[in-house]
Amino acid sequence: MYRDQFVSVIIAAAGMSNRMKSKINKQFIFLNDKPMLAHTIEKFERCKYVDEIIVVAKEDEINYCKKEIIRKYKFKKVSKIVRGGKERQDSVYNGILALNEKSGIVLSHDGARPFVSIKSIVDSIEGAYNYGACIIAVPVKDTIKVVDENNNINTTPERNLLWQAQTPQCFRKDILMEAYRKAIEDGFLGTDDSMLVERLGIDVKIVMGSYENMKITTPEDIVIAESLLKDKSEIYRRKEIAFQVR
Repeated sequence: MYRDQFVSVIIAAAGMSNRMKSKINKQFIFLNDKPMLAHTIEKFERCKYVDEIIVVAKEDEINYCKKEIIRKYKFKKVSKIVRGGKERQDSVYNGILALNEKSGIVLSHDGARPFVSIKSIVDSIEGAYNYGACIIAVPVKDTIKVVDENNNINTTPERNLLWQAQTPQCFRKDILMEAYRKAIEDGFLGTDDSMLVERLGIDVKIVMGSYENMKITTPEDIVIAESLLKDKSEIYRRKEIAFQVR
């Protein structure tokens, strides 16, 4: 049912990586066998419903990304690498401007989320196809406090109403473009794409994601990510052995 739609993916990989405290962009840090960004792109490359991938990178890292990520790992669906902007919102907008004219559904994804599952990608495409706008998210596990400027608690929201937004966030192209046009017109800066769409009064559906779909931000996250990859590799190895025995 998705084949009548050209599906594009914008991967934002132009962040400053300040919290990582690394000399290189966190997107290029190796996780086990290859750079984080390569792990991320690979998931969308393997999804049969994805038609094109646009990577947004820092201007001075575009050539490196092209040589050490796209060419080295032979990604076929990456159609363009475009220059990032000052904020993530600016970077995604540059990706929108580079979309194939046939694009009907657009996914935006963080380059630092290499553990997104292909199931989540397909679910988000289905959500955009059926509803026009959706995001991958998970229920929060902890109690959340809203505080004032003096760190005094103002209120405690009901936990069962709170979800932690992830990516991909997926929209019909016309909805996403209108949301960005309106944000630029109003000089509005949001924290994610969904926030811009919400301002149009359009309902955005929540699609259940996975707690493994973490955003790698700090050195501690690298340790967790490498452990996850090791565990996954062991699971795949055991499945392969079981298959060979059969």
